Amino acid sequence: MAGTPVQVTGTVLTTRRVDAYHALTVVAPGIAERYRPGHFVSVAVGGAYTSMVTRRALSIHDVKSDYGGTVELVFTTRGPGTAWLAERRARDTLDLVGPLGRPFPLPRDPVNCVLVGAEYGSAVLFPLADALLARGCRVDFVLGGAGAERVFGAMRARRMAETTTLTTEDGSLGLRGKVTDALPSVITDTMADVVYACAPMETLRAVTAVAMEFDIPVQVAVEESMACGIGVCMTCVLPVIGDDGSTRMVRACAEGPVFRGERVRFEDVGTIPFDALGAPGGGARHVS
Repeated sequence: MAGTPVQVTGTVLTTRRVDAYHALTVVAPGIAERYRPGHFVSVAVGGAYTSMVTRRALSIHDVKSDYGGTVELVFTTRGPGTAWLAERRARDTLDLVGPLGRPFPLPRDPVNCVLVGAEYGSAVLFPLADALLARGCRVDFVLGGAGAERVFGAMRARRMAETTTLTTEDGSLGLRGKVTDALPSVITDTMADVVYACAPMETLRAVTAVAMEFDIPVQVAVEESMACGIGVCMTCVLPVIGDDGSTRMVRACAEGPVFRGERVRFEDVGTIPFDALGAPGGGARHVS
């Protein structure tokens, strides 16, 4: 049953603003009991008679057992669909499908874990941190954003982690700069064994490069636009190197959103590389 998606009509329990972001807590027992850290949901927007036919993929920030099971969804307003979601109030209903995607793999033994989040991508890292702590792992956070209002979860991170390093590009909170500016020293100081990250694609690319310099594994949850969320529409494909060394165009919503960072061809995201299987070049790119 774990991970098997279901479609449910969920009732909005609470709504709140978290700095620059919106958070909706929705009663959705079927999804809550199947959830694993890294999963997401897709939500129908606009009501029964809307012209907005595609769903919106939303991050899950928290899952609780209250009312049979609730999920808290975090998002930012980007267009008409998310603007409609931001206007929902308690007792409104939402059509949700989830949990979707491939969750974060968890270590078998206690290890030192650095969790890196930028903007509202940080939301998915908190259930992961809970799961890692339950396995006896050490957890350290590096969280960042353009400004203080765009750093998500700083207070919660400080409560649960050994250390929390905050960065902002404008210097309004923590260190001035990006999360990747602070990451090398955090990896060194914590003797990290693994890095987990969720952020915009360019940040994930940079985080992966840092982890590779330290020769430690990195798991990234990519932020790609997802229209259907179930692998049908093919709008969220990106080039990923498989275990056999060949590049394939895979779906972030189905084969992801979590991938091994070194396997994602970040420099080719948004294109179909000539050497991807099925592309006109027809070749393969091998992992060294």
